[in-house]
Amino acid sequence: MRIAVAIPCYKVTQHVLGVIDAIGPEVERIYAVDDACPEGSGRFIEQSHRDPRVRVLYNPENRGVGGAVVTAYQAALADGMDIVVKIDGDGQMDPALIPKFVQPILRGRADYTKGNRFYRPESLRGMPRIRLLGNAALSFVTKLSSGYWPVMDPTNGYTAVHAEVLRQLPLEKLERRYFFESDMLYRLNIIRAVVQDVPMDAVYADEQSNLKVSRVLPEFMGKHVKRFFKRYVYVYLVRDFNLGSVYSLAGVLLCALGLGFGAAQWIHSVATGVPASSGTVMLAALPLIIGIQFLIAFLHHDVDNVPREPLSAALARP
Repeated sequence: MRIAVAIPCYKVTQHVLGVIDAIGPEVERIYAVDDACPEGSGRFIEQSHRDPRVRVLYNPENRGVGGAVVTAYQAALADGMDIVVKIDGDGQMDPALIPKFVQPILRGRADYTKGNRFYRPESLRGMPRIRLLGNAALSFVTKLSSGYWPVMDPTNGYTAVHAEVLRQLPLEKLERRYFFESDMLYRLNIIRAVVQDVPMDAVYADEQSNLKVSRVLPEFMGKHVKRFFKRYVYVYLVRDFNLGSVYSLAGVLLCALGLGFGAAQWIHSVATGVPASSGTVMLAALPLIIGIQFLIAFLHHDVDNVPREPLSAALARP
């Protein structure tokens, strides 16, 4: 297996050389992507580093972390790499963990691995509280939108992916900026790829984050909602119609009937001054209760529907 590393480079000149030096001999190619960096990180790496594995790529304009990673993915596929590991150039991700990330893929147990900073309580000591709470909330929302219920820490950018799986993804459609990791999970679920978490510690040094939570949170929520409905339509209505489809449709219909009937009776009671009878209340409540039970059953079915058979092994066969 030929292993490559992708490093998006944007304002990381203080750390990137140390990151490259720490990458072990198991890696055959290192793609450092200058994402129109104002510090000229690409030229800086070319002038300061002599590792023959390093290949500097340049984006003509700033495309965000997702755009930089896609540039590296495309170069790795063109060069015939088998596994591509993505790490940041700011020193937060220890290159010594690369073997742990590629091992599940090498053994045919996963198509895509990603870091999980929530695996051990000790690994959270250096994480700011705002990031801890934000990642916990985003993790749950991402479970809904992507369908990978066992996966935690979706914004973690330390990842590894099999090249055969990359070839099945519409790389040109992947999100270009901070939503890249979440969008990647959504698209991996569509092709039924197996995703596995890899425990790692959180590391925060003197780097400056360009991510503003207050600005991206509404955008993230809208994109997660959109992807949840797109995944639902494709997985449960277009590609297949199964028990989960019945649960969800029946649940939504019964909840709508219960709420609609109850609202109509409440408006009628307010207008006439006559309180609704207990039988009328039950006619409104019963469909709502049963509908909620159907929706819970749908969620159980969705949890059980997580991909478990690695896709890369089947794709690699002649």
